[in-house]
Amino acid sequence: MDGFSFELPIFILATFAGALIAGLSGFAFGLVVASIWLYILTPLQTATLIIAFGLIVQGYSVWKLRRLLDYQKLWPFVVGAAMGVPVGVGILTWANPAHVRAGVGAFLVLYCLYALLRPSIRPIKAGGAVADASVGFLNGVLCGITGLAGILVTIWCGLRGWPKEVQRTVFQPVAAAIFLMSALWIGVRSAITPETIKLFLIGLPALLAGTWLGLKLFGRLDEAMFRRIVLVLLLMSGAVLII
Repeated sequence: MDGFSFELPIFILATFAGALIAGLSGFAFGLVVASIWLYILTPLQTATLIIAFGLIVQGYSVWKLRRLLDYQKLWPFVVGAAMGVPVGVGILTWANPAHVRAGVGAFLVLYCLYALLRPSIRPIKAGGAVADASVGFLNGVLCGITGLAGILVTIWCGLRGWPKEVQRTVFQPVAAAIFLMSALWIGVRSAITPETIKLFLIGLPALLAGTWLGLKLFGRLDEAMFRRIVLVLLLMSGAVLII
């Protein structure tokens, strides 16, 4: 980070904003911070801090919602995601990542525009654990390719028609599990530098404050507003992937 005195407040502000959005919606921390961090940090520092901070944000939020966790509903997504992540990483060895990201981005934009313009979508009841595990697997594949931890699971929870608290107790633990897998991978590769650790410690108070405030605001959202916020953030994710 060059020009440390000027860039440090930007780093802290971006960390707070990303944590606030993630605390409010349950995801999109990486989307928010990467759009700013990549101008002042290296790609490796950005990826490492997104994983480290993302694990804390998701873990803290899951802990706050722990009484609502339904492990019977959750396990197919986690198992599917665990099998999908290495497949997604493997795809990167032969596929063109830019083309894959653009295709996924176009899908997200079209889906979100449709869902925003047609608010009433009949919930999907069929498929059970098999369908959930399949979505978890595809979500893991997508994460391995793009780094986005919970996009497809978030969409699927909305299509299931579950209440906002139930949705968060599904897609946030899945994202936390994927961040943990990624953190272990980075640790094995010894990609954590002293400067990255210093940035982590500097940004940690802003992260915790933003997460706390986001969760407070989440408690005041009704189902319709939560759905719109999620769709808008997914739409932004799609646009970023296309660009």
